[in-house]
Amino acid sequence: MAEKPYRTLDARPSADSLIKPGELVDLIEVTPLSLNDRRIYNQLLENAWDAIDKPVSHVISKAALRGKHNSNDRVGESLERLMSAVVKVSVNWDGGPAIERVQLLGGNIEALRSDGLIEYEIPARLRKIIGNSTVFARLQREVMFALSSKYALTLYEMVQKRGNLRWRSSERFSLEALRGILGVPKGKLTSWSNLKLRALDPAVAEVNDLSDFMVVVEPIKSGRSVTHVELKWWRKDDDATGAAGRALQYSKVGRRVKAAGTEEQIVPIAAKEVSGETRPKAPELKPRPAWLQSRGTPLRTETYETARLRHAGYDIYFVEGEWRSWAAGKPPADDPDRAFLAFFKKYAEANPI
Repeated sequence: MAEKPYRTLDARPSADSLIKPGELVDLIEVTPLSLNDRRIYNQLLENAWDAIDKPVSHVISKAALRGKHNSNDRVGESLERLMSAVVKVSVNWDGGPAIERVQLLGGNIEALRSDGLIEYEIPARLRKIIGNSTVFARLQREVMFALSSKYALTLYEMVQKRGNLRWRSSERFSLEALRGILGVPKGKLTSWSNLKLRALDPAVAEVNDLSDFMVVVEPIKSGRSVTHVELKWWRKDDDATGAAGRALQYSKVGRRVKAAGTEEQIVPIAAKEVSGETRPKAPELKPRPAWLQSRGTPLRTETYETARLRHAGYDIYFVEGEWRSWAAGKPPADDPDRAFLAFFKKYAEANPI
């Protein structure tokens, strides 16, 4: 009996993370969007999640969307760009692959008060795509707001979408397809060297610093020209995950320069050869600070792999969040990895898919 596919709509956001359907990760922008536009759109999706596939309106406060900025103008401008944005989404239609062109955001109304609300709609065609989705990215809210460019945020989403794949750790893209997914404006960064220097290198460095995955983008040549790239990813070990947690404490500037006083420097990630592959090396680590310890003992990479094999189709990060919430206030487990796997078994039995 074939396994029933896990629907994206069955995945639940948590206090620290939100869900983005995979079809909205690898989309091709016809109308370029900014970093702020992309962040706001992710928040709109999260806010609408419980009824995102239904023909209803959703309401959110302007304060929730403007973040640290006091101006509502930026929110309004982002909404207008999202309304006018047309994207190309890869879908299956009539038994074969197809491209569907859709708007990202439907009609909306904004209260003039600075502390007012925004009512918005998800377009019908997009609701259908989301309702049929079976692949998604779980985005850590803290990482999403720490990344400093739209290229870094898009690369992070691409890796988060693919990180739970059981038998895959790399994917090849044509240079044209990668530019489209990253949202590189037409006529910009046309050469491989410029794309690498201006977009990919900074994005890879940020994702490696801040996320729980390591990633490399390797050029592939046809003759003398780079025509494709190979995107490779793998989960960090415990020490590198701790380094990412420390990096999130720093401001955008502080992550790039040595901080004053007793604060430590987040050093650039170097590269080393591992089994013939170029892989970034995690920075030298100091003891985990108290704020990170308070989040609980990090799990081993092998634990995630075991959970993925035993319970295929489940959202591992969501279940981990459920386990940590359940364990809060209880004495710490002698073996957190075994405790998590035992909790996962009971969770799967109680919530079959």
